[in-house]
Amino acid sequence: MDTVTLTTVGGLNLFGMLATVLWHAIRIGAAFQALPMIGGRALPARSRLILTLAISAAMSSLLPTPPPAAVDAVTVLNVMREFLVGISIGLMLRMAFEAGQLAGELVSQGMGLSFATMADPLSGASSPVLSQWFYLSFGLLFFTVDGHLALVQLLFESYTALPIGQPIADLQAFFSTLPTFFAIAMRTGLLLALPVMMALLAVNLAFGVLSKAASQLSPMAIGMPVALLVGLLLLSLVARELQGPVQRLFEEAFLAARALTG
Repeated sequence: MDTVTLTTVGGLNLFGMLATVLWHAIRIGAAFQALPMIGGRALPARSRLILTLAISAAMSSLLPTPPPAAVDAVTVLNVMREFLVGISIGLMLRMAFEAGQLAGELVSQGMGLSFATMADPLSGASSPVLSQWFYLSFGLLFFTVDGHLALVQLLFESYTALPIGQPIADLQAFFSTLPTFFAIAMRTGLLLALPVMMALLAVNLAFGVLSKAASQLSPMAIGMPVALLVGLLLLSLVARELQGPVQRLFEEAFLAARALTG
């Protein structure tokens, strides 16, 4: 075999490997785009691209080669399907973090910190400081319980359950998984904030009654600092018990993400 033929064969093999990596990068990149701590403005786009291509190249060497793609409507539909599956997997974990955002919003109302806002790296908008505290706590717990490794395993298993080019078997079950887990995430966020909310409500009611009994007392001057101190004390207690509920929420998120491709 002459040099020209060897060069041609090597180039075709290189293009075939590149096409395989790009096929896997569609689902993985879409998932990373929607993920918290990685997607959005939390990580530069160049870093996300390098991470996506690195994981795609590693998985493409272990997974079966995708079917050859032609320039037709079937290929377009396959690309759209891969993007939809990746976005849905990322949204599952993002909704788990939204439960923490909701808990922070609810606690901020009782502590009087709803006016203290900062830029939210998850959405790019402004959110209360306590929402950011819950967001960062969820992020630390996610990496503490090896959620990033479970995510890579989930993406790898998704190609086994739903290979590239295979249509989604049950579209109704696929689209009903997101609303079902959304309700679970919002309920978890409410339950995380409920003890602190009830304690702060009792404090605010006590100072409201006290201000009626002694009109010279100013609720704004006394009640808000006391509510703030009580809220910070309760948050320190909540932080010690946060790992269990958050870990169970992440497990529910991974189960829901597996149900998308199962």
